[in-house]
Amino acid sequence: MNANIIREITPLTQNDCFMIFSRVKTRFDFPLHYHEEYELNLILNAKGAKRIVGDHIEVIDDLELVLVGPNLSHAWFTHQSEGKEITEVTIQFHKDLLDDRFLRKNQLSFIRTMLEHGQRGVLFARDTIERLKDRILGLNRKAGFDSVLELFSILHDLSTSRNIRTLSDASFNSGTLHFNSRRIEKVFQYMNDNYSKPITLADVAKIANMPEASFSRFVKKRTGSTFINSLNEIRLGNASRMLIESTHSIAEIAYDCGFNNISNFNRIFKKKKSCTPKEFRENFSGSRIFI
Repeated sequence: MNANIIREITPLTQNDCFMIFSRVKTRFDFPLHYHEEYELNLILNAKGAKRIVGDHIEVIDDLELVLVGPNLSHAWFTHQSEGKEITEVTIQFHKDLLDDRFLRKNQLSFIRTMLEHGQRGVLFARDTIERLKDRILGLNRKAGFDSVLELFSILHDLSTSRNIRTLSDASFNSGTLHFNSRRIEKVFQYMNDNYSKPITLADVAKIANMPEASFSRFVKKRTGSTFINSLNEIRLGNASRMLIESTHSIAEIAYDCGFNNISNFNRIFKKKKSCTPKEFRENFSGSRIFI
């Protein structure tokens, strides 16, 4: 991690289930940071603020609800927000609050999938936020076991909601994604280890011990993405990290991350992130206000 990205040691102890912060403020003043815990962040009345989760940057609307996974860098910056009373509710809970074996039960499958996606950051749809915000705002009025039950209920309702968006590229966060398939995990491990080199469909199909056409269908079904999209996401995640953490030129970074020419890199980067590599790099320096 870059020295400019702070590792936050939260006050959540092993004896706690979760922690909730509620505050009203006029600006965002916490720098880019990461921590071991999951974080659910509800933000009201901050239209025009800028959200950074991993390598994803976006200007937010007046209703915002995001789940951030363990060790995924994130922050909100005031940017163009003129909210006089920004309401922010932050819920943090341990990554092992729900035991892995427990999460594999059928009734927990939606929550398990949502937490896996949380490794990349999850943005919830506006209608979901409108439906659940009063329960999130009211969570600190509950106590003991009731509050734990209510948190689990909120997480379940979020996990079954429609139009969930994942934010950061897969490889930006060092947390491992689990696809419940040894073949897929072997292939992704190979791509993560060798993204700087040429990788073909034939190479990864061989690792999975499958014919190319069968592997293409298999990876799409298991991950929801094509092989080439998955590879590009891994390369872009690593390129994003290098843009933030190094002073290498954009051309050097493109070649170091396996893109065979700079224009191809620029095109794919802009399509995925809605900004150029140069703009992306500038977004991580300069105009943040720390108080």
